[in-house]
Amino acid sequence: MSTSRGPSVRQRRLAAELRRLRERRGLTGDEVAERLAWSTAKVSRLENARTGAKIGDVRRLLELYEVDDPRHADLISLAQDAAERGWWEEYRDLPSPLADFIALESEATAAREWGSTVFPGLLQTENYARHVIGGWSDLATLPPQELERRLDVRMRRRALLDGPHPLELSAVLDESVLQRRIGDQKVMREQLEHLCRMTESPNVNVQILPLGIAHSVLAESFILLEFSPVHDIVFPDIVHVESLTISHFADEAVTYMYSLAYSSLAGQALDAEQSRRRIAAAKDAW
Repeated sequence: MSTSRGPSVRQRRLAAELRRLRERRGLTGDEVAERLAWSTAKVSRLENARTGAKIGDVRRLLELYEVDDPRHADLISLAQDAAERGWWEEYRDLPSPLADFIALESEATAAREWGSTVFPGLLQTENYARHVIGGWSDLATLPPQELERRLDVRMRRRALLDGPHPLELSAVLDESVLQRRIGDQKVMREQLEHLCRMTESPNVNVQILPLGIAHSVLAESFILLEFSPVHDIVFPDIVHVESLTISHFADEAVTYMYSLAYSSLAGQALDAEQSRRRIAAAKDAW
């Protein structure tokens, strides 16, 4: 199993800005490498976030590019943040796609999710999540200890919805998710009670797409992550799509299509209050 890590959002922001600064000075990668006695490959790795940028290297680049305060201080701060390790790095045996997704999710400002099969991971109870992950375990033959570690990771992710700057989560759920049994009746009732409570959070919005209406968008589950600028450096929205055998991130052009799809689904779904009543009714049915 591969456990290599892709670059974090902070690393990608820094890399993009270093490339922009070089181009603004009219320098090529070869010229930067020659002036700093580096290899051209090193410059390329830094500008493509294929390697972590050392603070000393960033300082030398900013000096070469004649970057003054306050921009200089902003970029040094960004480089320091990019060098920090996330909590998920404790779980060294996580598959690369999962680790990369958690790294991106942890720095997102907002998430918009379409759920057609199960409740969003950030809104799952521990018992519900154990059964969901256990289902994948049956196919991937995960040992019990690894299953518990995956469950622990999912529970730790939920902290994104708390704190002084919580993630803004909007989710449209197919009504079938409320009716699809995962675990036993107790698990389902507990999950729906938890979902009802979470809909009262100001940063959580859940809409139910009724089974009785014609769906104009038939799409697999997906998550659209949105990022606010940091030090005036913009990072594009990212879509994560997961199926039985593949987990991948869509490129920028495809992301826009998913954004339109989400808007269409949300427009057809019940509003927040109607959805809350539908969730409460589903809970009572269990």
